[in-house]
Amino acid sequence: MAKQLDYLTMKEIFRRFHEAEAEPKGELEHVNAFTLVVAVALSAQATDAGVNKATRSLFKVADTPEKMLALGEEGLTGHIKTIGLFRQKAKNVIKLSRILVEEYGGEVPSSRAALQSLPGVGRKTANVVLNMWFHQPAQAVDTHIFRVGNRSGIAPGKDVETVERAIEDNVPAEYQQHAHHWLILHGRYICVARKPKCGACLIRDLCSYEEKTL
Repeated sequence: MAKQLDYLTMKEIFRRFHEAEAEPKGELEHVNAFTLVVAVALSAQATDAGVNKATRSLFKVADTPEKMLALGEEGLTGHIKTIGLFRQKAKNVIKLSRILVEEYGGEVPSSRAALQSLPGVGRKTANVVLNMWFHQPAQAVDTHIFRVGNRSGIAPGKDVETVERAIEDNVPAEYQQHAHHWLILHGRYICVARKPKCGACLIRDLCSYEEKTL
């Protein structure tokens, strides 16, 4: 685990990320808050590309909790059977759709606690929805962010909540809103797990990783 980088280094890192892509976007396709919740819940232990392939047809017929309930568990399963753990995920999506209809008038709540009370929605999913839909500076730590945070010194921590707090505490305020997207994309395409592409890295000279590749 690298040591936490100092404030000026952090500010320069995120200045470079911002300069390269001022408005980074998540790669899960959605059309409203509900479809975002569903897409993120389906993405656990699956790729965004695989989820998008399944949900393109699903969201054409079920883009609200009411329509998802009308589709039913079996109908939903037919759309998402290419995604890992699809049977349990189908049960969760139907359950959360029912809760949204019965307790929230069909609307997705904007509080972390309410989101996390939904079946299949953990802290990471809640943070993605809070950030992407409700524009709160929530930090959703996935495997990419956990790796980048620890490898680079941007947000070191022994578990995801520690990394999440390190981002909240150490990333300059003006960059908090997009921090997790920059870090996810950096981890997905540059700072990859097995052989990071350090030669193409925007922050190579600022990163604490000792085993940089050529």
